[in-house]
Amino acid sequence: MNAPRIEYEMRLRARTQRLRALQRRDGLLANFRLAVFVLGVAIAWAVIAAPHWPPAILSLPIAAFGVLVVAHEMNARSAARAAASVDWYQRGIDRIDDRWAGKGARGEDLKPASHVYAEDLDLFGEASLFELLCTARTRAGQQALARWLCAPAALNDISERHEAIGELRGMLDAREDLAVAGGLSRSGQPQGVIEAWAAAPANMPARAWPWIFRALSVLPFAAAYAGWRLGGAGWGFLILGALPGLGVQRWFRARVAQALHVNEAALRELSEFATVARRIEEGAYRSALPRRLQDELKTGGRTASSAIRLLARLVEWKEAQGNALFAPLAIALLWEVHFAYALEWWRARFGVRVGAWFRAVGEFEALCALSAYAYEHPEDVFPEIAPGPARFDGEALGHPLLPRAACVRNTVHLADAPGVLIVSGSNMSGKSTLLRTVGVNAVLAMAGAPVRAASLRMSPLHVGASMHIVDSIQQGTSHFYAEILRLKAIQDLTRGERPVLFLIDEILHGTNSHDRSIGAEAVLRGLAAAGAVGLVTTHDLALTSIAERLGAHAANVHFEDHLEGGKLAFDYTMRPGVVQRSNAVALMRQIGLDV
Repeated sequence: MNAPRIEYEMRLRARTQRLRALQRRDGLLANFRLAVFVLGVAIAWAVIAAPHWPPAILSLPIAAFGVLVVAHEMNARSAARAAASVDWYQRGIDRIDDRWAGKGARGEDLKPASHVYAEDLDLFGEASLFELLCTARTRAGQQALARWLCAPAALNDISERHEAIGELRGMLDAREDLAVAGGLSRSGQPQGVIEAWAAAPANMPARAWPWIFRALSVLPFAAAYAGWRLGGAGWGFLILGALPGLGVQRWFRARVAQALHVNEAALRELSEFATVARRIEEGAYRSALPRRLQDELKTGGRTASSAIRLLARLVEWKEAQGNALFAPLAIALLWEVHFAYALEWWRARFGVRVGAWFRAVGEFEALCALSAYAYEHPEDVFPEIAPGPARFDGEALGHPLLPRAACVRNTVHLADAPGVLIVSGSNMSGKSTLLRTVGVNAVLAMAGAPVRAASLRMSPLHVGASMHIVDSIQQGTSHFYAEILRLKAIQDLTRGERPVLFLIDEILHGTNSHDRSIGAEAVLRGLAAAGAVGLVTTHDLALTSIAERLGAHAANVHFEDHLEGGKLAFDYTMRPGVVQRSNAVALMRQIGLDV
């Protein structure tokens, strides 16, 4: 029995029942509001038509209507949270049941250009690794997860992530609460816009000017009071007293406008972001990484959420000037000037921390995403990663994107002898899937996540892949030229501090057999000499002789097929040696080509 699925189903039923109850309450509150409104109109008519009815009686329906408005709004928010929880657990069940593809965030816009394995290993897009893993609701969380998948982490970071994931995967309530908060506040405003605004330099004059503006704000009312005491027209003196302040404000009009030039959508995003930050700040965690991320959300005695709520109040005060009743008073008070100073005070105190807040929340959400994967796939294991020469020992490796029922597992050992596996085999037999299985599990391991394997022992590795090569008409790049550029990029990786795991599908198949044999041997010999390990597939059986010339550094393995009822069948199991048969002609005949 699948314990995570049972738990999710139980919670989904409870959240669904709560959502239905809140929806029923929503209808009742709407009807009550309508009834109270009609009753209020009737009472108002009675007060007008019958003078003996006291007007104070209207306060009862007005108060009742106000209470119902507040209750209706609170109920609507609770219903939104319940709906987000229902969606959260339904998506979890879909992931467990292998029905997740096409239903989540795909992250195409987060894919780095010209990356050495992102396209080849299906990290982004529909039915991708990112879509399977991503439970992050904020943009910062999605960016953090994408970074982790595209760049191998340091050993210390991986160790800390293992510890944090081990703690967080069992904290369903905390992960649900964070996801619901993120789901309610997600607006997608570019993070860079917010960080640029927060870190922008001050525009308003400093030194004594803030006090001068405060004095000028008091001057109209002091003048009005003096005029009233002298028996004159208070309003006239108020206008006269406001003129000096308005004149000085006009002098600094450009600076005030610059200080108030705020992307209000970005401010709303930052304000909503506080909801997510507060959930993290209030958590109780034992592991080091979540605690350190909590510390990142604290600045000078204030938490990120409280600082952002203060900013939200400043924005509300600034927008109060748009009220028709308050606008004349706001002009006399030099409201815009004071708000400009308040906004710059906030930026001076907290602006430099906004980027760190985003990164902390993003990394916490990325941790929760990997924790959800660990919880939903309890059979997956944490890899053992230790420094040393290039090594990848995976027992019963499976591809995480394949449904469990269709996932055939293979064992792959790569070290000094052999460090290179030349994979031959017939079409559709599983060669490319093997490369992707090794690559995706290596990416998961170096991100700090569990892997789809019985066990995985490896050294820290940098993955380089040449599998999904596309030519370009615009750039005048042929398929062969694009492939050798990628091979050069993989070769360049071996000059770094970290050993390389290379995955090359159909090596150099865009050229003739003679050049292909010479080029393929040279590439593999160079990679082996640089301490890299990896797999290379080929249909050209002449290339399998390279393993003999490389000696103990290389070995041949293969996949094969067989006939069942006149049709080709595959078992997707890797075997030692070179494949002895081809199925190309049989496949052509099977689809109806006259061969």
